[in-house]
Amino acid sequence: MPHVTFPLNDLSDLAKLVRDLPASNPDSHEAARARQDTLTKPPGSLGRLEDLAVFMAGWQGRAVPEIGKAQAIVFAGNHGICAQNVNPFPQAVTAQMVQNFKAGGAAINQICKVNGADLSVVDLELERPTADFTQDAAMSPQDCVAALNAGAAAVASDADVLILGEMGIGNSTVAAALVAAVFGGAVKDWVGRGTGSDDAGVMRKIDVIERGLARHAETDGDGAAILAALGGREQAAICGAVLAARLARIPVILDGFICTASVAPLYAIDRACLDHCLVGHLSVEPGHRKLLQALQKTAILDFDMRLGEGSGAALALGVLRSALACHGGMSTFAEAGVADG
Repeated sequence: MPHVTFPLNDLSDLAKLVRDLPASNPDSHEAARARQDTLTKPPGSLGRLEDLAVFMAGWQGRAVPEIGKAQAIVFAGNHGICAQNVNPFPQAVTAQMVQNFKAGGAAINQICKVNGADLSVVDLELERPTADFTQDAAMSPQDCVAALNAGAAAVASDADVLILGEMGIGNSTVAAALVAAVFGGAVKDWVGRGTGSDDAGVMRKIDVIERGLARHAETDGDGAAILAALGGREQAAICGAVLAARLARIPVILDGFICTASVAPLYAIDRACLDHCLVGHLSVEPGHRKLLQALQKTAILDFDMRLGEGSGAALALGVLRSALACHGGMSTFAEAGVADG
């Protein structure tokens, strides 16, 4: 399987890389929009399905985009912040769920199978959790770069779309910390129950994040520094995968709150970093709606999901396939001999 070449040697390379990312092809975008207007339907009657087809056309550089290979990746990591008792489940569950993914027994396995995505799982030094970010930076610059590179290395350059998900006990706290650092506002507005925290657990998460933000106040506005200070290896790997996909012009479907929060540091570096990204679903986690508003993105689905694993993104792949099937398979008015007014 061919992979995208993406060597970062230093965390400062991240900002340099972002400056030269490819953009959507405007000619293909317009050609796809023009085709939509000739298909046997009232203009705009397929709603967002039309927009999805045009979006894919722009990034694939062809008026009639296709999905031959859909790649799904779940990145897994462990977090030192669990020392602050923010997680209702033990960290051992991360490795146990990784084995479940690899054995084909998780929800993401079933959804990928039904929707035609090739799933791989990348576990990132589970035996070596990140540091507790209330005490130190979660990752050294070297560890952050290693995780970014690992994420990029997992991306197949021949994929037509990339689905991203995560697994990591404690990472709902990490996600809320990242978006609070990037977008500001009251920490309580970003924090949810994650895998099932009670009211006391939610209050602990808020307190921990506030202490972490105060501890790393010098990172303000610096996306790379925020990622290293507050993020986890799976968050950095997701960022690496998103950038590698962009270099290969592969559209990305992000999963829910944790996955979308993972790429907030890229948005802090350059708002155009996420132009090739769709969001698969709106999570029940309260911070996700607020985050999508900040990113000016609308989720494809709203199914009251909060599982993670890439499950909502993989489910949205079915909608995306339907959008492209209509776009490429429908007859034009001329082909069908139907009067178009």
